[in-house]
Amino acid sequence: MDIASLRSEYLRASLDESSVAADPLVQFRRWFDEALRAELPVANAMTLATSDDAGKPSARIVLLKGVDERGLVFFTNYQSRKGRELAANPRAALLFYWAELERELRVEGRIEKVTPAESDEYFASRPLGSRHAAVASPQSEVVASRLELEALYAEAAARGGETPQRPAHWGGYRLLPDSFEFWQGRSSRLHDRLLYVRSAGGWVLSRLAP
Repeated sequence: MDIASLRSEYLRASLDESSVAADPLVQFRRWFDEALRAELPVANAMTLATSDDAGKPSARIVLLKGVDERGLVFFTNYQSRKGRELAANPRAALLFYWAELERELRVEGRIEKVTPAESDEYFASRPLGSRHAAVASPQSEVVASRLELEALYAEAAARGGETPQRPAHWGGYRLLPDSFEFWQGRSSRLHDRLLYVRSAGGWVLSRLAP
């Protein structure tokens, strides 16, 4: 396979300072709504990048589960690798890639836990099997086999029944954004990159070279 020869041309759209919202969260909602209208598969999937206190990075896909004026929300096991890293270094980066729209969106900022009430509300909305799995799984830890994992799940399901309670080790995080970068693919690799950076007076908008 000749990987070096794999190429795409980007021709769908453009991104201009005169057409974007002054508030990047408003612009984010515009793009996210367009991704939903385009019926993209798992439009709320995003890469979450974290690092430990020594600066060692790691990344994985998580699902966006909320957006408000404060930031972007996702849920996970607080004792997982990402949870441990966020405890040690409460900053993170998110990356959305909507290939069909030739768009990429980067968000960076501080991380805080959502309130227990917010975590309880979302946990109760999940399918029953997903709630049992959140109770059962020692996320990111080594397990001996699939059979051991299924046994943990069966035990959690038997114990929790139809109304399992949210475990204390599971809940939500909110990324409080310091910056947004909106990337629109353009022809000849002259991509549009618009960067919003939070300042004392609000958001400052700049264009970056591709």
